[in-house]
Amino acid sequence: MAGKMDTSADRKVLESLENLGAGTAFADQIFSLVGNSQFFAEFNREDVDRLAGYMRIYHAQPEQTIIREGDIGDYMLLVIRGEVDIYKRNLMGEQQLMTSVTPGMTLGEMSMIDGEPRFATCIALKETTFGTLTRDDMVKIIVESPSLGAKILIKLVTMLSQRLRHTSATLLQYMGSR
Repeated sequence: MAGKMDTSADRKVLESLENLGAGTAFADQIFSLVGNSQFFAEFNREDVDRLAGYMRIYHAQPEQTIIREGDIGDYMLLVIRGEVDIYKRNLMGEQQLMTSVTPGMTLGEMSMIDGEPRFATCIALKETTFGTLTRDDMVKIIVESPSLGAKILIKLVTMLSQRLRHTSATLLQYMGSR
């Protein structure tokens, strides 16, 4: 991650969506996800209120792109309401549906953490409201509220580890069936 990354294309996608403002106005909706979200399993109301203070909230219409594969990104998303389809280009360059995510799920964590290009394209399936957390705001959380920062980092590491294990198991099954 040497030097400053060009996140302008990624930011243009975000700027094309309706900006609903600061996350603090959505703290109740975010807190309502605590019971349904792996990400928020150990979060209390105070944690959610503090986290919401670092987030910006956006609204996407059906079929609007939220993240575009290959763009350089520095933020992650938390789906608050709606549903998002995740597509990955196959070897022939065609978009293939990988999965869909619902409220309480996160997207874009890898690019927020490592600064590498976006892995997949995320498109709103229905009207979707989501919060963003930038890498810079994550650093602020770690400095200003270390216990919350630690909770978030542990959750991110755990989720990414689980995804890697799942992907590895799928790959092994695929390789064994050849």
